[in-house]
Amino acid sequence: MPLVDMPLDQLLTYLGRNPKPSDFEVFWDQALAELADTTPSMTLTPKAISADFAECFELRFHGTRGGHVYAKYVRPKGKKNCPVLLRFHGYSASSGDWSNQLAWAARGFAVASMDCRGQGGGSHDMGMYQGMTLRGHIVRGLDGPPEQMYFRNVFLDTAQLARVVADFDEVDASRMGATGGSQGGGLALACAALAPIKMCAAVFPFLCDYKRVWEMDLAKDAYDEIRYFFRSFDPRHEREDELFTKLGYIDNQHLASRIKGEVLLLGGLMDSITPPSSYFAAYNKIKGPKKHVLYPDFGHEGLPGSDDIIWEFFQGL
Repeated sequence: MPLVDMPLDQLLTYLGRNPKPSDFEVFWDQALAELADTTPSMTLTPKAISADFAECFELRFHGTRGGHVYAKYVRPKGKKNCPVLLRFHGYSASSGDWSNQLAWAARGFAVASMDCRGQGGGSHDMGMYQGMTLRGHIVRGLDGPPEQMYFRNVFLDTAQLARVVADFDEVDASRMGATGGSQGGGLALACAALAPIKMCAAVFPFLCDYKRVWEMDLAKDAYDEIRYFFRSFDPRHEREDELFTKLGYIDNQHLASRIKGEVLLLGGLMDSITPPSSYFAAYNKIKGPKKHVLYPDFGHEGLPGSDDIIWEFFQGL
């Protein structure tokens, strides 16, 4: 078959190219301590949606470094001890329509779908960044201290969402799942690493193994801002090691060993936007139960039957 990446046998053993900062574990332990000291100041506002079996709410809370985070929250009407599914969207998008959450509520799940700060939905990034902010969230904050990096704080938003929803009376906090595609897949993995997530389903996850993407000449589309940053601020790559090491703080392959829950990975082997090797670098470092479902002839696009596979997977919640 045609290949845009490694053969499958190599994907299953590949352990990544992007360097891991020497203080990576301390960095994330300190980040979680900062999150623990960040008061969510949560509010729930009812939303009128025609659904006899569900109640809908606009959920707002505070994240680290001035984040004001919005999520759609839907719960089954009159039920207790519900499993809860945290849903994350693709790059630049939003949590989508309310009706997209209702199928899970009809099944008995509480559902929280988060908008990423400063993207296409209702969340706002109130932080201050050193360096350029013209283009792209991967490199936002890259010229400042790593604690300032945009995705460091969005990763923490996913954990704050889990923390907030776990306190709801109707939720069984021991049965939490996370899912999403592309950026949402990367955030689902990050959430599973930073919060007590029992099951995680990630579809061609973004935010993995940046140096591998660069070396494949695929720093375009979703990863275009990496090329822009080098061309504008380090055209001779004199800081290459420094910059890729700093990106390592927000690389899911380095967070993956923290994941304790079960993971389902789905992807297309012809994906040139989030190439399979980038996210297999993370998958191969997951120590807990895991399985993958692959589509040899598909790229970064709808994967036939994948929604049904994910639906059945979360039966385990």
